[in-house]
Amino acid sequence: MGGGPESPKLEGKKHDLLLCVLPWPEPKESLKKIQRQYPKLEIKYIHVPHANRGWKPAEGVPGELYKRANILATLSILPPSASEAPNLSLVHIFSAGINNIVNHPIYTDSKIPLTTSSGIHGPQIAEWVIMTTLIQSHKYNDTYEGQKRHDWGNYGAGKGVRDMVGQRVGVLGYGSIGRQVARVANALGMDVIAYTASPRSTPDSKKDKGFIVPGTGDPDGTIPSAWYSGLDKESLHGFLQQEIDLLVISVPLTKQTTHLLSTPEFDLLARSNPNLTYVANISRGAIINQEALVSALYAKKLRGAALDVTDPEPLPPDSSLWSAPNVLITPHISGNSVNYVERAFQVLEENLKRREEGKDLVNEVDRKRGY
Repeated sequence: MGGGPESPKLEGKKHDLLLCVLPWPEPKESLKKIQRQYPKLEIKYIHVPHANRGWKPAEGVPGELYKRANILATLSILPPSASEAPNLSLVHIFSAGINNIVNHPIYTDSKIPLTTSSGIHGPQIAEWVIMTTLIQSHKYNDTYEGQKRHDWGNYGAGKGVRDMVGQRVGVLGYGSIGRQVARVANALGMDVIAYTASPRSTPDSKKDKGFIVPGTGDPDGTIPSAWYSGLDKESLHGFLQQEIDLLVISVPLTKQTTHLLSTPEFDLLARSNPNLTYVANISRGAIINQEALVSALYAKKLRGAALDVTDPEPLPPDSSLWSAPNVLITPHISGNSVNYVERAFQVLEENLKRREEGKDLVNEVDRKRGY
């Protein structure tokens, strides 16, 4: 196994290099802040085209920079191997998920610490979840079509609205995004139940130990009225049969979570809730068996689905998912925010500080778990 050197103190060396290879214009204020904290740190910023999903080779990045870099900040562009970046001691990924790099040699054949930007997406994605749920429950699309026709008499669009007070949201994957969904849903009067891979039976285990945007989320894990956990289907089914009105999918994509939800799960949701379940997926498309989802929508086993992710992406024009009933599809944009890059650099800042202090990194990837 290859790997980088032990983390040095940044202020103690003159030639430490932070290499940023990112698809956004240079965020000068964020870089100035880091430079003020670490005046001896050399910072190189390379603006690259926005890549599609999946890691990309180091096109446009001089090999000499990879050889000198101690810290790499990137979305998906990586050096071909750890041996071509011998001084690399930290890779910070500007996304929450890392499923797109799990086959890269730096992931599989090195011990270089990897950290993610998990925690920065909660505010905007929670808003997307609530927005799309309200669009469905308030039949907004029908109203909007009436507006385009200049038709005031579309009264039917306002009938049958069921407000969210007393409804139950099941958060499948109670990370930073799920916790912010819980916070907003709780404010709307909803009951929240949470599902995690491992048990959270103590107050400390329920705390969020990742990066938290101030004033958001559920830092102490006190919002859910009940917690469920497990890696087996029986445990998952115990959670799904709790008469869930809104199921929010926010688990990472791993071999274990691929097609985690399919026909048996949709059947169970239908049997357990006479009002039917609305599914919101903001994680990865492959967590859902897409053909099974389309069948469930046509069979009216679900109230509908809001999907910011699909399988594959981009979704082909001839996919049957486009015309499935009561489905709302957006092109993997729920995490977009003008604050995105600034917050991702805040996570990096926190980890630079922790390296200096010899503390555990925030959002460090566990290679064995796959996230």
